[in-house]
Amino acid sequence: MTRRNTRNPTPAAGLPADVRLMNATAALFALVGLLVIAVVAALWMAKQPVFALRAIRVEGDVARNSASTIRANAMPHLAGNFFSLDLQRSREAFESVPWVRHAVVQRIWPNRLAVRLEEHRAAALWATEEGEDKLVNSFGEVFEANPGDVDEDELPVLRGPEGSSARLLALYQRLQPVVQPLDMRIEELAMSGRGSLTAELDGGAAIEIGRGEDDEIVARLQRFVATLPQVIAQHQRPLVHADLRHNDGYAVRLKGVSTSGAGTGGAGRN
Repeated sequence: MTRRNTRNPTPAAGLPADVRLMNATAALFALVGLLVIAVVAALWMAKQPVFALRAIRVEGDVARNSASTIRANAMPHLAGNFFSLDLQRSREAFESVPWVRHAVVQRIWPNRLAVRLEEHRAAALWATEEGEDKLVNSFGEVFEANPGDVDEDELPVLRGPEGSSARLLALYQRLQPVVQPLDMRIEELAMSGRGSLTAELDGGAAIEIGRGEDDEIVARLQRFVATLPQVIAQHQRPLVHADLRHNDGYAVRLKGVSTSGAGTGGAGRN
């Protein structure tokens, strides 16, 4: 007994191959045409005035610059509308404003921008060989701004090779508490090209600390501070200069007196 296939055959199944190819080609062209129309419509919509940037909302740190000042500085560098604006270049435009360390830029539909700012927090002055002071932020990064915008008397001066600002700031933050018991403050911390440190105190005295790992440098200054009051009390003269670059001690010069601390006499350290 034979069975008959009662299912309806697919209409295209019975068409010649060339007809099926023509239909597929027509469908493809129709799809491409729709995509072209969609792209053209999207481009036309994107150019409409309704999508031109109308407002910029500034949030975050604005202690050094007002929101209006930030907008005025950044706007000339913003090109395009809501759709065509390059967010990377926009971020760079805001970060080029003095005191701005970091910016996050977001689009807000249909024609606004939201900008969240992080400002530099000045931690020190950076002395350059050209004599033009810059600033060091709390991350140890050198940045350009008007040093007159901060109280320079409250900031230490850091001086050293390019790329050493972060280490110098970290060392200053560890060394300053060490000299605090002497009622002294480090006004300048300098590093030579060979990595040797010199600290200048607010009374005018200079301390040649020398080279070494950070922990070693801190320990060397701690030993000096622990015995210096005895030396000063003995001679009743203020400190002028100290050289800690000795293996077993240090040498000091008081005003009008040259002397040495305990254990001095080892080979010098450059």
